[in-house]
Parts: sequence; structure tokens; C-alpha cells
Amino acid sequence: MSDLLRAPAEIKYAEELDWLESVDDGPKPFSWRLSPKMVRLFILGSERADGLDREISQKWYGDRSFVERSIVTLASDRGLLLIGDPGTGKSWLAELLSAAISRNSTLVVQGTAGTTEDHIKYSWNVSMVISKGQSRESMIPSPIMTAMETGAVGRFEELTRSTSDVQDALISILSEKYISVPEMDSDNIVFAKPGFSVIATANSRDRGVNDLSSALKRRFNFVRIPVVTNKKSEAEIVRFRTEELLKRHQIELDVPPTLLDVLLQSFADLRASAAVAGSDDEKLESALSSAEQIGVLEDAILHSNFFGERALTARTLASSLVGSLARREPEDLAILNKYLHGVVEPRSKEEGGSWPEFLEGGRDAIATLS
Repeated sequence: MSDLLRAPAEIKYAEELDWLESVDDGPKPFSWRLSPKMVRLFILGSERADGLDREISQKWYGDRSFVERSIVTLASDRGLLLIGDPGTGKSWLAELLSAAISRNSTLVVQGTAGTTEDHIKYSWNVSMVISKGQSRESMIPSPIMTAMETGAVGRFEELTRSTSDVQDALISILSEKYISVPEMDSDNIVFAKPGFSVIATANSRDRGVNDLSSALKRRFNFVRIPVVTNKKSEAEIVRFRTEELLKRHQIELDVPPTLLDVLLQSFADLRASAAVAGSDDEKLESALSSAEQIGVLEDAILHSNFFGERALTARTLASSLVGSLARREPEDLAILNKYLHGVVEPRSKEEGGSWPEFLEGGRDAIATLS
């Protein structure tokens, strides 16, 4: 695993999955590797009441009902659509579910404007077709077709980014549970094996890009993943991801709790400001999600490690925040400047602590970008 830039969940947590499989005596739907209870435990982590001989780490932070509804959906013959704002952990939850159920989370189609039917059905190895003709051997199955043939979970990322033709092709797969291959005279239908299902993700901010048809919506159970706003939960998410980052980069650097509080409070303030904004021009383009908080902190940690004094400071954190969130000029810079003067400056005078240095770092960063 050490030679992989990013190991998929089934490799990263292989030891946990092997152990859970060895002690799992619960009923398993279809070809599932773990029972529904063990899938939930793998994702949400173990508790003392579970009575296990070892601790299972928590990997996704959110309402357990979202995880349970997702698992129940996949145990049926319906597709699962995880929908929410960018950075709410939809793709990570989809990966964990696929890893626990199929031990393969890599059967993924990425939805874009350039995604075609071939990407979710099949294509051909041209050289083999020329030499041997069209056959199963010369066919290149899509990740979705591979999931069908193996009874595994296939994933479709950013479903609403793909065109209506692609979405219509997916309706047939979810309804009929087979793919026809008209180019071949025999053996020309690929049937799905028990256990096949599809997890799709969609950003709620993409509404209107390629809206899902009513027919496709009926093939999915929807699970809406909200932005995490609870400070305790958000702190756990950021801390979990930060520890992973430090371990991956082999960085020994402390993240002072006071600076984590500053980061969390800053995002809470900016979300509150966005909630009362009168127009999109008065809102940051950023979704201000937990994932973006992690990105801000990651940037600050790496900058401190490589170019700083190997200690995270409020100044570096503020610079990272401004650099990460200022995507439009001059709109985002004006919003951040207003936040610094209207909220951070009074708070730095009243509370002190890390806020004065955070204010100074933010001002310097805005001046540099202006």
C-alpha cells in the first residue's frame, strides 16, 4: 500500500475487512462479503456495546440513518443516489459501501459532458475485432458491465453531469438488469448476477445542468447528505482527515486545538453570512463544506512544513483560507475582506488568542491577491 498514491478503501482497510469477515455470522444478501450490520460497523466504527475483540475505526462522520438507508437500498434491487452539496462525503461513503460489500470500489464511471453510452456499457478492442471479429474476447466491458457480471457494486460519479442519452442507457440497465450486445449473433446478452447494484452521486448545486428524468429517478432511492454544521462532528472529520494526511506525508507537526477552533469558527461565520446574503454575488463561490476545510488545513500544514518553521500558525492558516476560498475576483476577495473587518477584527479585540494573528495573515493575503 505504501507505493500507492491513494489506496482504495478495500486495500487501505484490508486488515479490518478480513477480520470482520472472519467473525461475521450474520445473514448476507446475495454475494455480499459482509452482512448489513458489519457493513454499518465498518463505516461508522465500533462501540463498546458491540462486544468485539478489537476496535474498528470510524471512517465516515454523519447521521447513522443515512448509512443504514443506503445499506438497505443496496440490499434491494434499486439503485442508490447520494445527493448533496460538494464536499459532503458522498463519494467517500459510496467507496466505503462498495469496499465493504464487494471488496472492490474501483468499478467507477465518472460522469462528464463527454461520457458516452460506451462508458457504461462496452466498447471494442479494434485490433482484436479486425483479426478475430466481434466476440466476448474482443469486447471491453465498462466498469458497470463488470459489476453486473461479477455481482458487485458499480459506481457512477456526478450523474447529473452526464447527458440525457447516457442517463437513458442507465435506466435500461437498472430496470432490465442486462445489457444487449447486438453486434454479436450469439452469446449477446450480459445478465447481471445477484448482488449487482449501482451507487450514483450527484451534486445538488448541479441542478439544471442535466436534470434526471422521472423514469431514472424512480429507479433510485435518494439519500440526501447535508453539509455538516455541528462543530463537534466537523472537528472529528477534520481531525480524522488531518491525521491521515500527516501520516501519509510522514509529517510530524502539531495542529493546536485553538487553531482548529479558529478554522471551524471561520467556516461557521462564513456559512451564516452566506445564509442571509441577498444574491449569489454576496456569497462565496465555495460550498464551505467540511472537505474544503480539510483542504484549507492541508494547504496550511504543507506550507508550514516545507516553507515555515514546522509549526502551524494562525497567519499561515488565514493565508491558506483566503487563497483557497477566493476563487472569483473581485467578488470573493470583497466578501472575505468584509468578513475580516466586520467579524474577525472585533473578535480579535474582544477575545485575543490566535485571532489577531489570523486577522493580520488574512489581510496580508488579500492585499497580495488584490
